[in-house]
Amino acid sequence: MSSLAADLRFRGLVHQVTDEGLEKRLDGERLVVYIGFDPTADSLHVGSLLQLCLLRRLQEAGHRPIALAGGATGMVGDPGGKTEERVMQSPEEVAARVEGIRPQLAQFVDFAAGAVLVDNSSWLGPMGLLDFLRDVGKHFTVNQMVAKESVRARLEGREQGISFTEFSYMLLQAYDFLHLYDTYGCRLQVGGSDQYGNITMGIDLIRRVRGAEAWGMTTPLVLKADGTKFGKSEGGTVWLDRRRTSPYQLHQFFMQAEDKVVGQYLRYFTWLPHERIQELDEEVAARPEGREAQRVLAREVVALVHGEGEARRAERAAAALFGGDLRGLDEEDLLEVFAEAPSADASVGRLAGAGWPLVEAMVESGMEPSRSAARRTIAQGGAYVNNRRETDVERRLGRGDLLAGRWVVLRRGRRDYHLVRFG
Repeated sequence: MSSLAADLRFRGLVHQVTDEGLEKRLDGERLVVYIGFDPTADSLHVGSLLQLCLLRRLQEAGHRPIALAGGATGMVGDPGGKTEERVMQSPEEVAARVEGIRPQLAQFVDFAAGAVLVDNSSWLGPMGLLDFLRDVGKHFTVNQMVAKESVRARLEGREQGISFTEFSYMLLQAYDFLHLYDTYGCRLQVGGSDQYGNITMGIDLIRRVRGAEAWGMTTPLVLKADGTKFGKSEGGTVWLDRRRTSPYQLHQFFMQAEDKVVGQYLRYFTWLPHERIQELDEEVAARPEGREAQRVLAREVVALVHGEGEARRAERAAAALFGGDLRGLDEEDLLEVFAEAPSADASVGRLAGAGWPLVEAMVESGMEPSRSAARRTIAQGGAYVNNRRETDVERRLGRGDLLAGRWVVLRRGRRDYHLVRFG
């Protein structure tokens, strides 16, 4: 069994540390550590999943994790990684978002075993402006703040610059660290690599006002194969809330991970042993067409986020898309799997008696332009009903073909699916 520090290194989770002795402390001491999550939406997304997993890894290694929901800082907005000012949200909107992400934070750490969930609006909200300027602002110079990468990037070469509101964000986050140090003895803050400047501000504040030592560690940003990061404003967001991104969609997202990044994702998002991950690395190199690493990754992530039952359902649905048995799918899964397929409506009365000729169904659904083309496709073995090949040109559809009580899936060739809904 490897040490925590060795495991974090193997998984590529250590990007920067503020003190070279931190890894020894992670293995030899019981630290209180916090990670902050600003509620910029009512759900976290896969870009936050690395940090959620890290909180769990830290707790499993004996450390005490604090998950911080930024009910106050979320009203200001972190300028890091953004080229323009964020849209300000009302207190009611931010509070609703905090409530949305709260159960997602609670899902990854064990509060019965000492983990803590806090909302920084509980201490920043009541704080007066003059108190904040006197107790926090006086400890930092404008020169020091302007030198931070998140601010400098907004100032250089951009007309909009940065507002005083966002400029003050790093001071609010610094005070968060001080408050958690005073309240819980927290001495370690972890965040993405774009948070390094904010983290060091908190360390400086604790040193100046308490004369104590604190530390910081950053992780890599989770990037796609093209080098862009996962986020809400970069498009194609994949959410952890099943109402926004279903378990099947989450499964498909990771099934489509490119070979270049699948090894990183296995390290970031799974608890697989090092040896198993290395085996999958070798599998990707030797047999990339088999996509075994992607299958393992997709199943592990869905099980982590939504549970084993949903992982099995997502696997069945994915298998159905590639020619598997459709009868085990309920209507919700069926419509998800074939969400991109064209659909047509037909009267259920057509299935009565001798049934509806498959040739006519293929034409009226838009799959084939004519009866002769439909007959030719069937005769050549290219027609499927509910993923079962049909070679009889006289085949008729009956009630026994209905899926979930009212659907039939027609397929031509390997991937040309059409849905017929009977009402």
